[in-house]
Amino acid sequence: MVPVKTQLTLQEFLALPQEDVTYELVDGEAQPKMSPKRFHSRLTGALYILLTQWCQNRGEVGIEWAVTLKRNGRDWVPVPDLLYISYSRLPSDRLFDEACPIPPELAIEIISPEQTFGEMSEKATDYLNAGVMRVWVIDSKAKTITIFYPDAPPQTKRGEASLADPLFEGLQLTPASIFQQAGIP
Repeated sequence: MVPVKTQLTLQEFLALPQEDVTYELVDGEAQPKMSPKRFHSRLTGALYILLTQWCQNRGEVGIEWAVTLKRNGRDWVPVPDLLYISYSRLPSDRLFDEACPIPPELAIEIISPEQTFGEMSEKATDYLNAGVMRVWVIDSKAKTITIFYPDAPPQTKRGEASLADPLFEGLQLTPASIFQQAGIP
């Protein structure tokens, strides 16, 4: 476990040693992320495959890739379950082993059993306020995907409802196809 002092700077946080536990920087503190369970893991894998197939030559998909943002005027380093960032935002030739330095177009959070939809909604709002363009909050129990937008109310999709979005041209997914790919009944 990382020994944590009460307030870490962004530089101190990013210099912490790599461990088996993933941490996020929230209000100057290193906070451990929830440990994923089976359905969470399956959804992460399915989404990675589906999004990577779609984004060939467009951008990159990261699994638990930390991103440096601002939240309430303070450094914030969340670790979304997945993110997508286009090559127009982060060029493919920028090959540094670092936290994502630019807000991605998409952050995906999968609700863990210990989390609530309300907590994830607050986090989604924080992502949007920090410049992320879309946030998907996935509920494996309800088999829904709620999409958060910076300029419109969130929309919850289920079943065969399309996740098509002009921001992700050509991406043809539905919640049903994602849950089916993940093998979640």
